[in-house]
Amino acid sequence: MRPRDGAFAVAAMLLTTLLATMAAAPPTLVAGTETKLPASLAQWYKPHNKRHVWLHTMFALRRELQAVREYAGEGDKAHLRRWAERFDQHYRRLPRMVPEWSDELDLELLDELNERIKHDDFKGVLRASDRLERDCRSCHRQYQALTALTHRWPRFDRLRIADGGQDRPHSDFKDELTKVVNRIKIATEDQRWPVAEQSLIALRKKLQYLGESCTECHRDTAPRERILGSETEHGLEQLQQALKQKNGKTAGRRLGTVAVKACARCHAVHRLLSETRRWLSD
Repeated sequence: MRPRDGAFAVAAMLLTTLLATMAAAPPTLVAGTETKLPASLAQWYKPHNKRHVWLHTMFALRRELQAVREYAGEGDKAHLRRWAERFDQHYRRLPRMVPEWSDELDLELLDELNERIKHDDFKGVLRASDRLERDCRSCHRQYQALTALTHRWPRFDRLRIADGGQDRPHSDFKDELTKVVNRIKIATEDQRWPVAEQSLIALRKKLQYLGESCTECHRDTAPRERILGSETEHGLEQLQQALKQKNGKTAGRRLGTVAVKACARCHAVHRLLSETRRWLSD
């Protein structure tokens, strides 16, 4: 997989997880009427926290439980106890972080795991860790995708774009952007070349304003380059030449290419999951 396809891959994996969760979950999750995230979870994610604390705690627990299982399999007591202590600390922290999920956690099973480790019962450690893993998967099936959508996916309804000095909601800006693209297509088919060229100028300005909003979420330039970078700019240049030559057939193809490289790529990464999140939260 090419590095530039990374964002799309992340979106695709998250969507796959969501769809699998919805398929396996009771209808109440799909309807969004009963399965809800606890309010206390938000404090462990941005912007309420400097980092995604809950997410990284999950990463740590998965890593620590893997180490426990592997060292139990090898009969390595020293390393087993070292990683088990870390796992114990992180696991016991969870009900304090999100009290609403206390019933999802099995501290008695954690005590059993520690007791097996204390007596060097490696087979017992593996059995106890198996049960802990099943508990983790059960909770993840119900909450993981919804948590990712809610706390790790951008909310475009809160995004505002500086459109030529006018601060506009993202939805209003995108509606106007769509109209500009269609205006080029309409004017081209009707051979109104001055209107088409003026609309292209407006489109390029609006894409510039849209690109400036990428920094609201992305710290590097790679995501913007992928969607609004040199490939899109080259397509706009070709579209401009076709309009100057009054070649409607070529202009239509060039406009379609720009739509794929800019609009479709952006929507593939952002739109579907954003719409799904809004649907689940409504």
